[in-house]
Amino acid sequence: MLWFHVVFLSVIQGITEFLPISSSAHLILPSELLSWPDQGLLFDVAVHVGTLLAVSLYFRQDIKRLLFAWFTSLISSNSSKDSKLAWWVIVASVPAVLAGFFFNDFIEANFRSINVIAYTTIGFGILLWCADAFSSKKKQEYDLTLSNVILIGIAQAVALIPGTSRSGITMTAARALGFNREASARFSFLLSIPLILAAGLYKFVESFSLDVHVEWGGLASGVLLSFMSAYACIHFFLKWLNEIGFVPFLFYRLLLGVILLSISYLNI
Repeated sequence: MLWFHVVFLSVIQGITEFLPISSSAHLILPSELLSWPDQGLLFDVAVHVGTLLAVSLYFRQDIKRLLFAWFTSLISSNSSKDSKLAWWVIVASVPAVLAGFFFNDFIEANFRSINVIAYTTIGFGILLWCADAFSSKKKQEYDLTLSNVILIGIAQAVALIPGTSRSGITMTAARALGFNREASARFSFLLSIPLILAAGLYKFVESFSLDVHVEWGGLASGVLLSFMSAYACIHFFLKWLNEIGFVPFLFYRLLLGVILLSISYLNI
């Protein structure tokens, strides 16, 4: 990979991991459209580490509070709203982890195409806008119930299909269930931590089977750049979300989807 490949892909991963526009789609597209070399598993691990560090640092106080409450509930059997929220993060992560374990290879072989990305980009973008425009806006993340969590977890599992957007579909599900924008985004970001960790560990273990030259400078740059861009993205997204809503992301997804379909059909 050339240096501008590293910079571009790292920044794109950091930004799109948490915006509702699909990070996997944006990491696939450069190699599909620009004939860039595939970045490889190790680079994917590096940028996942960067985004994991960013979301963990940004929500460090929440994570400390939730973990303390969770461990306290295990020891004393006393439940609190924080321990319950911690359990909800765990429960909601299960469907995606199971789906990734059983269906990842099938999805990689059959759904990593421009057409699939185009249709999921458009379809789930419209679904996000509908959920945001027509839902109630009152519930907070502490109002989550087991049925809410299971539905959001199933939605997150669907995001294994490229172009869906993990953050986008979890926020869509939360908005459709009546949670306000900030609560939907915060729970989606907390929910990303175990999933990014699981995906990063899986890719790291898988990379041991590869006999490749490791470019440590490129990997370190990937971690740093994805960390910086992801941290900034989380901060400004949460700051501006109530003001801008999801309409700009709908327009972006529609435009990107139309461009991808045009490119696909012109290449036929």
